[in-house]
Amino acid sequence: MPKQMRLNAFDMNCIGHQSPGLWTHPDDRADTYNTLDYWTDLARTLERGKFDAIFLADVLGIYDVYKGSPATALEHAVQVPVNDPLMVVPAMALVTEHLGFGVTCALSYELPYPFARRMSTLDHLTKGRIGWNIVTGYLDSAARGMGMPRQTAHDDRYDVAEDYMQAAYKLWEASWEDGAVLRDRQGRRFADPSKIHRVLHEGPHFKVDAIHLCEPSPQRTPVLFQAGASRRGRDFAARHAECVFINGPSRKVVAPIVADLRARAAAAGRDPGDLTIFTMMTVIVDTTAKAAQDRYRDYLGYVSEEGALALMSGWTGVDFGAMRPDEVVRFTGQGNAQTSALEAFTTADPGREWTVGEIARHAAIGGRGPVTIGSAAEVAEELRVWVEETGVDGFNLAYALTPGTFADIADLVVPELQTRGLFKHDYAPGTFREKLFGRGARLPDNHPAAAVRRPG
Repeated sequence: MPKQMRLNAFDMNCIGHQSPGLWTHPDDRADTYNTLDYWTDLARTLERGKFDAIFLADVLGIYDVYKGSPATALEHAVQVPVNDPLMVVPAMALVTEHLGFGVTCALSYELPYPFARRMSTLDHLTKGRIGWNIVTGYLDSAARGMGMPRQTAHDDRYDVAEDYMQAAYKLWEASWEDGAVLRDRQGRRFADPSKIHRVLHEGPHFKVDAIHLCEPSPQRTPVLFQAGASRRGRDFAARHAECVFINGPSRKVVAPIVADLRARAAAAGRDPGDLTIFTMMTVIVDTTAKAAQDRYRDYLGYVSEEGALALMSGWTGVDFGAMRPDEVVRFTGQGNAQTSALEAFTTADPGREWTVGEIARHAAIGGRGPVTIGSAAEVAEELRVWVEETGVDGFNLAYALTPGTFADIADLVVPELQTRGLFKHDYAPGTFREKLFGRGARLPDNHPAAAVRRPG
């Protein structure tokens, strides 16, 4: 029986996500991102295609590393303007029954107490279909917007994250006992106060003395995604994550990351199979290979390579605007942004050297991930090979055009994968966690969150 893969749609509450410039294509609707119709129509399309989830990226701050200015990002709509990703989730949940929602929220800029309430609220409203992509941020412009001179050092951000998780776990898992909610109309008792507890947390970075404001939601703790592929990020994922989002330009880059993540999970006392690992991919598909290639050539006429360099400069902390197009990019080991983003194009594949111009062309469609072009059969085979050769469990599928890329995957690629036994024919019942893992709605007993639960 072949391994069935997982598929997430990768989007962001903005105009230009991973393919800068393509919002100008006449078939693209990305500039309607600020309407509910965009999100509800997309959600229906994804559920029709049996996508596991929509994975919503987010960033606080503006990409202003390129040429030392935000001008390129602003002119080309490079992930700016960007709206709050949490706000669109309830609308999508209302028009779907099964689609999961993985939402990126940076823990660096919101205290655990209000954030825990926000996640619990969404878990209630979605009937247990919410996930949290845990990130620590990477833009100095975001830090300045929050009143800080610059980002906290890269590895120090993960020290903060460890403390944050402990505080959040206590709010979600330890404040309200099972059975605390009575909803006893006749006895006029909503809850049993003896089963509701103040959370007392005093860590190196966060202090909490509060009762969690929400009654227990279907999952209590949301499904935990993590998107840091640096060495420090992988350690964090090995302890906390259920799903990990990584990316790289080739199988040769991605496979060692997958193996390392699973080894770290084992070293942390977890089953390596407990990690569901997604890598980023952009698919351009049509009824024939030639038609797909024609589409790709058409799309190239709309891309913004300068916008792509603005993205890459923000991700890596390297000002590619200060470098020649033919200059080879080197990894210095310094910097305070996403170290894994630069490693993917330098040290991760020592047999491949990337110039600035090559990175610009590569990132212009699909960002840092690869682009797969072909017929449905060719795309399905390429996805199968990626799973087999890298050990990933599935893909965060970015779009070239929206919603067209996602509709093409739903209508062409998914049926081909189903025919090959590589993708589900229908959703499993239950919450997001139950659908993904076939186990209970709550985090398993071997997860660190379980340690804060009250006995009984």
